[in-house]
Amino acid sequence: MVEIKFCENNFVHGVEEVISKLQENNENAKVIVESCLGYCGDCAEGPFALVDDELVQADSADELYEAICEIIG
Repeated sequence: MVEIKFCENNFVHGVEEVISKLQENNENAKVIVESCLGYCGDCAEGPFALVDDELVQADSADELYEAICEIIG
């Protein structure tokens, strides 16, 4: 099972919708929201997630969702 982590401080970039879509559409994904992931510079720049502890960034929440889906299949 793939583990996808989100920082709750990154919600300002619209990642709540990404989280909801991943939970609904990917049974093989464990979605975790933490208070801080320690990527403060990346968090301030735009939407991001950690997929199996690998940083995934995008310019928009929709692009982040697509990038995660490509990784997890």
